Amino acid sequence: MVTVCTSASKAATRGTGPTRAAGPAARPSYPSFASYVRARQPVLLRTARSLTANPSDAEDLLQTALTKTYVAWDRIEDHRALDGYVRRALLNTRTSQWRKRKVDEFACDELPEPEVTPAGDPAEQQVLRDAMWRAITKLPARQRAMVVLRYYEDLSEAQTAEVLGVSIGTVKSAVSRALGKLREDPELTPVR
Repeated sequence: MVTVCTSASKAATRGTGPTRAAGPAARPSYPSFASYVRARQPVLLRTARSLTANPSDAEDLLQTALTKTYVAWDRIEDHRALDGYVRRALLNTRTSQWRKRKVDEFACDELPEPEVTPAGDPAEQQVLRDAMWRAITKLPARQRAMVVLRYYEDLSEAQTAEVLGVSIGTVKSAVSRALGKLREDPELTPVR
């Protein structure tokens, strides 16, 4: 969040500018939302920082509260009470964030170790991949294309049909026949 600081806004912050009404307890009246933000942003940011520990979260919180104030700007009758309105918006927004917060972490005495699944032998995995590709190359070209698009390229049946210019039913039946042939392939039989 960028703080804009001009001599007029410094004067308004100190209470010595032309927007100050007469009397010791009078508060300034702001002609526009932008002039209010320029004059009061540092004070409001300190309030937001008191509500959250992270400075970035405080800036986000203030930005949300100022957005709510901007939306309600025309409905706020007494612009001398804007600080109270923004502070209430800050508190309400922060309270909503606390209520919505989902707690995924909890303290425990021992760290849980991830369950280690035994990885297969890389050589065996490569042998299986090679056998699968040899079996796929034995399929007719059209079935091979459909199997590769469906299972290696992860396309849906509709996408596969569109790529090949055939109907979805043709894709379903051809893939079904191709998988049947792959199940019967002698090189892949021990894998089952």
